[in-house]
Amino acid sequence: MNPEESQFQQPTDESLVEQEGQNPTLELADNSEEVEPALETVDPTEEVRLLESEIASESEDNFIYAESQQRLAELQRTEFALKEEIANLQASYKALQLQIGETQVAMGRLVQESVSQLEQRKQALQISVEQLERRQERIRNEMRTTFAGTSQDLAIRVQGFKDYLTGSLQDLAAAAEQLQLIPSPKIEPEKATIREAKSSEPQGISGGTPQFAQQQFQDTTKQIRRLIDQYRTKPDYYGPAWQLRRTFEPVHAERVSNWFFSQGGRGALRSMGSRLQNTLVASAVISVLYKLHGDRLRTLVLANSPERLGDWRRGLQDCLGIGRPDFGPSRGVVLFETSEAVAQNADRLVKANQLPFIVIDDSEEQISLALLQFPLWLAFAPDPKMMRNNYDNDF
Repeated sequence: MNPEESQFQQPTDESLVEQEGQNPTLELADNSEEVEPALETVDPTEEVRLLESEIASESEDNFIYAESQQRLAELQRTEFALKEEIANLQASYKALQLQIGETQVAMGRLVQESVSQLEQRKQALQISVEQLERRQERIRNEMRTTFAGTSQDLAIRVQGFKDYLTGSLQDLAAAAEQLQLIPSPKIEPEKATIREAKSSEPQGISGGTPQFAQQQFQDTTKQIRRLIDQYRTKPDYYGPAWQLRRTFEPVHAERVSNWFFSQGGRGALRSMGSRLQNTLVASAVISVLYKLHGDRLRTLVLANSPERLGDWRRGLQDCLGIGRPDFGPSRGVVLFETSEAVAQNADRLVKANQLPFIVIDDSEEQISLALLQFPLWLAFAPDPKMMRNNYDNDF
């Protein structure tokens, strides 16, 4: 029951008791009149309705409480999941930071190693450049001091002329042995021999042996001089194959002219002090001979080691603009390590109407006499004043 209703009913009962004591008659009359309002005041349906409303409000409160408890539990579970995820993210972040630190350390180490390697290469290249510059300066000084002196040039020319005379006398003796001398009463035997020997020289020339210093070959001499001047004054660095493509100094031109006109295409020249310089002189001679004789020319290079032959191969390729197909037994240039193989190959070329040109490296301390019988050969004589160790270090 509602407290307000109980408070309302209590004073009514008390007034009835008082009235009952004072006036019983009136009490009955009044009771008859007041019972009806009292009965009307206490309505059971109203009380039930109020109770139901209270119960409903309590059940609603209980439902709200249960729902709030459920939401709280869900929020707690979500909080726990978020905390766990945050912990995982923090662990991943720490792992990534550790990996980044290790990567940075590795990259720094790699950069330092790369920089150190590049510095070492730079230093090695600088040392190589300095060595090449010193070598170039030394070669230039040697060319100016060793080969430009008048006395040394005179000695070279005398030696070349001596070799030329020796070869000419040998050819003359061989031609005289092949002559059939017919006695004549009008001519003395010695004069007849000399005359027959002189008449035999043009026959040797017509047989295919090249001559460069005779009067009857003035046209060839002019052509050779013109080619040498062209190589010296107007170098063609992109010319056709078998034409000289490198700078040709006066000292080189003098050596080539000496070999053609003083030695007659058969003789030794003082080494230029470097195999590269010797290759340049030989390339100029090959270029001139190729211009004169074309595909008939076969160059035979003799050196006593594969390394020196490799230097000759690279030098000839660079100076003449030829390639590997031009090297071989049936090609323009053939490389040999023994003089016997050179002599055999040259003999076969002569029989095949080819023109062998023998180039002998200054590493050959002795020259086989079998090579001197052929019409064209060029040997480079080492300079006694130069140390062999310094020469070998050039390559």
